[in-house]
Amino acid sequence: MTTATPLPPTVFHVTETTQTHTTPPENPYGAYRPRSPEFRAAVDALRGLREDLFQDAFAYRPLPRKEPDGPLTRRLTGRKREYAAWRRHALVVAVGALALLVQGVDESGGVQGLVCGLLALVPVLLTLVRPVGAFWLSLVSTTLVAAIGTTYGNWPWLPGSFISHLMVLVVVALRTRPRTAAWMWLLTAAYGFVAETAFSWGHYSTNVAPMLVFSALALLAVTVWQIRRQAEQEVTAQQTVTAHERSRRTLLEERTTIARELHDVVAHHMSVVAIQAEAAPYRVENPPPELEKAFATIRENAVAALTELRRVLGVVRAEDYQAPDAPQPTLAELDALIANVREAGLEVEKVVTGAVRELPQGVELSAYRIVQEALSNTLRHAPGASARVEIGYVLGGLGLRIVNGPPPHPALVKPSPGAGHGITGMRERVTMLNGEMTADPTPDGGYEVTVFLPVPMAPAGEGEA
Repeated sequence: MTTATPLPPTVFHVTETTQTHTTPPENPYGAYRPRSPEFRAAVDALRGLREDLFQDAFAYRPLPRKEPDGPLTRRLTGRKREYAAWRRHALVVAVGALALLVQGVDESGGVQGLVCGLLALVPVLLTLVRPVGAFWLSLVSTTLVAAIGTTYGNWPWLPGSFISHLMVLVVVALRTRPRTAAWMWLLTAAYGFVAETAFSWGHYSTNVAPMLVFSALALLAVTVWQIRRQAEQEVTAQQTVTAHERSRRTLLEERTTIARELHDVVAHHMSVVAIQAEAAPYRVENPPPELEKAFATIRENAVAALTELRRVLGVVRAEDYQAPDAPQPTLAELDALIANVREAGLEVEKVVTGAVRELPQGVELSAYRIVQEALSNTLRHAPGASARVEIGYVLGGLGLRIVNGPPPHPALVKPSPGAGHGITGMRERVTMLNGEMTADPTPDGGYEVTVFLPVPMAPAGEGEA
């Protein structure tokens, strides 16, 4: 019996290596230079060529229907309107059929003419579902028709292929970006140059130059149309966003103004409550402690409510906003407003119905602002017209009706421009008071604003000593 001799222990020597970032090795033929702008431009151009004409070249992209929106097609109804939605498809098929007919006649009919005609038709029809692939198929079809056909007058595009390739270029350019149109024209020029220089033997004339000229004009027109349509879409979208932002800003400004006025009105009343609660115990000789405590509680709550109101609504005040020294206007000052408007040249008639009474200050202020804005709109949009202000004090609230007639000479008088958001401000005020409002043109060409502001009925016995 033998025993295995134990192996000597193996010792591994580990050495630490520090990884450092080194600069690229120096160019032995000169200093390292970054890529030039020309090189980057060429790389970007080739990348664009690959994206436009090679990547997913035969992807399925059917041409969608287009709803009738022209001055003539929008008048169609029923089945005619449904058929009009396929008018672009019908036009492409018609041009493809024309290419088939021209090529078949040029080949004097027969099987050979039918084959050449179908080769000219297929690329045109393919633009309806696979536009980029139709361009490559058109180049292949042109080569096959030129090889099979018996016409030797033109090279390399026979008559049917000429029409077919032009149609393919136009449709593909319409369905892709303008850069694709440029690449297709360059490839068409390269194809024509190769065909003219290397394979033009036996042909006494070539039509490369006409193809390049006609295709350049067609693609240029398509590109200009695409750029203009895109610019119109961007302008329309920007105008929509601008109008929305302007309306939103005007609405926020109007809400801010309403909040400021509300703050001033409520703060005034809360201050009066606090002062009256503080002074009330001194008006009674030897008031009981319970009464003094009640008035002190009322004053503390009023001061707390006033502080909280200023904290919450104070955020809507601008830093440079100063509270008006004079009290907010009410319906009692409406005569001064109408007199001021009359001095500006607007004939205003004021009619008051019902028992005139004092209303809550918020209602008075909103009614005054609504009349003010309505008369201002009349001055801006119907200069020279007359206006009528009707104020009705009813049992459940206050009714307003401001109506103006049409301008006396609308063709000669140009209304001054306005922001167009006065009605929005009126609706905000009416909504704040849970009221109702309508603003519509009148049959004679004027404008009418009707408002009802509800006023809660005072409880029985309120105000009695």
